[in-house]
Amino acid sequence: MKIAMACDHGAVALKNRLKAHFQEKGMEVVDFGTHTPDSCDYPDYASQAARAVASGECDRGIVLCTTGIGVSIAANKVKGIRCALLSDVMSARLTREHNDTNMMALGAGVVGPMLAQEIADVWLETEFSHSERHQRRIDKVMALE
Repeated sequence: MKIAMACDHGAVALKNRLKAHFQEKGMEVVDFGTHTPDSCDYPDYASQAARAVASGECDRGIVLCTTGIGVSIAANKVKGIRCALLSDVMSARLTREHNDTNMMALGAGVVGPMLAQEIADVWLETEFSHSERHQRRIDKVMALE
C-alpha cells in the first residue's frame, strides 16, 4: 500500500513516528511535508496529499495538524476525497466499512502517539463493506461535489 502523508508544524513529530511505523510494516510512504516545526500553512501540504490520493498516485492518505480539523477540511476540498477526522478506533473501522474513506486526519494535540498508531492501523487494515446501502449513500455524497 502506498500512503500519502502531510502535516503542518503542529504534527511533524507524530507524522514522522507514523511514517516510520508504516515503513517498518513494508508500506510505501510519500511524505508531502512539512519537515520542520517552523510555522506553515496546513492547506499547502494537505492539498498535495489529497491530490495524490485523488489521482491514484497513492492508495490512501493521512493528514495531521494540531487538531486535525484544518487538514481534514482542506483535504475534503479536493474532488474525490472522503477524509474523516478520527480520534477513536471504532470510528476508524466504521468510516472504512461504511464510508470507504480514502483519507484520514489526526490531531497531534488530541490523540497521543500510541492511540494515533492504533487508529491508523485499524483504518488502513479495514476494508469497505461493499454493502448496497453504504455505496448508495457514498454515491449521494460524492454527487454533491
